[in-house]
Amino acid sequence: MTPPDTSLIRRLGVADATVIGIGSMVGAGVFVVWAPAAEAAGTALLIGLVIAAVVAVCNASSAAQLAAVHPESGGTYVSAGRELGGIWGFAAGGSFIVGKLASCAAGALALGAYLWPGHERVVAVAAIVVITAVNLGGLSRTIRVTMMILVVSCVAFGLVVASAALDRTTTAGALSTESVGDALRSVGPTGVLESAGLLFFAFAGYARIATLGEEVRDPSTTIMRAVPLALGTVLVIYALIAVSTLAALPIETLIADRVPLRSVVEQGPLSAFAPMIGLAAATAAFGVLLNLVPGISRTVLAMARQHDLPVWWASVSPTRSLPVRAEVSTATVAIALVLATDLRGSIALSGVAVLWYYALTNAAALRLGSDRRRWPIGFAVVGLIGCVVLAFSLPLASILLAAGALAAGLTVRTLSRTAAGR
Repeated sequence: MTPPDTSLIRRLGVADATVIGIGSMVGAGVFVVWAPAAEAAGTALLIGLVIAAVVAVCNASSAAQLAAVHPESGGTYVSAGRELGGIWGFAAGGSFIVGKLASCAAGALALGAYLWPGHERVVAVAAIVVITAVNLGGLSRTIRVTMMILVVSCVAFGLVVASAALDRTTTAGALSTESVGDALRSVGPTGVLESAGLLFFAFAGYARIATLGEEVRDPSTTIMRAVPLALGTVLVIYALIAVSTLAALPIETLIADRVPLRSVVEQGPLSAFAPMIGLAAATAAFGVLLNLVPGISRTVLAMARQHDLPVWWASVSPTRSLPVRAEVSTATVAIALVLATDLRGSIALSGVAVLWYYALTNAAALRLGSDRRRWPIGFAVVGLIGCVVLAFSLPLASILLAAGALAAGLTVRTLSRTAAGR
């Protein structure tokens, strides 16, 4: 039986949902993902970026269509359950939770690395605690804070691009047609696909919009507009940053550099502004966390409503109209991951689990009839194939860890449904 206090208020418009989507994507990923991607593919990471972008566009179309048809908190957990069956819905919800909890850990550790090198975990734990308190203060406050964070981030990106464009001494930079071709021949398709899977970590935040399905006004219109607006903006930003970074830094430097965007500015004519990049990186990471924690909690809420997780998490506070129990529990697990993982491992784990989630998103979208479809079916086909290929191009250890987490989740689901008599 569904608890009586589980209603969420529809209060978000297109602009609000778009800002939340951009704020979920533009953050830790764009500041930390270039080094591991360069290690996997060298300058051919540009090809990986294109592949990741194509898969993201396809995924976005499927996520938006499903969210418009099934406008409830939980995203693909709900839609895959309706279109493919309950077990597949659980697999989607479990993948989302695992992937986004890993993203929380990565974002928090990145924030710590920029603010207090050598004490990343202390800063990361403190950040998660603060972010949870902000989110529990109300979603409208989250939107306002996200808008301010985006302004700071965009100023930093402008400095990076301008510095690379104005610096006439960066002839040692890695970017050229020949270097991309040489890197492609050196690493082959495997390295390029691995870089694409890692770079996808920086794109996946648009799922946050779909999880707001029960909190947006006129979901069929709002979600369909907000997803492409948010994703299109982020694609442009990432392309500019990738080209600027590769043009300014030798590939060996980029691979070893923990703060490559700051290095681009430090060596250029705008070096006086380099400290702003570190501050912006920390601020952007904070922004991603600000949106990830409530996104995960909404999926936990939806799964608990259906007894796929303990029903204790199905509660919505009558005074705050927020899933307080789910949000506090999400923060607690994120802190545990911060204490147990490192940045690179968190990025890879997030990539595997989130790509599985989107594979199921596309599979569910394939089940939509022509009367419910807003984009050509080819988008879902390409997205499904792309997600599977990229997920299994990532390190084996991350694949096994994600699979183990889902297996444990299935055990919890069995116990929860048994206790509920289902």
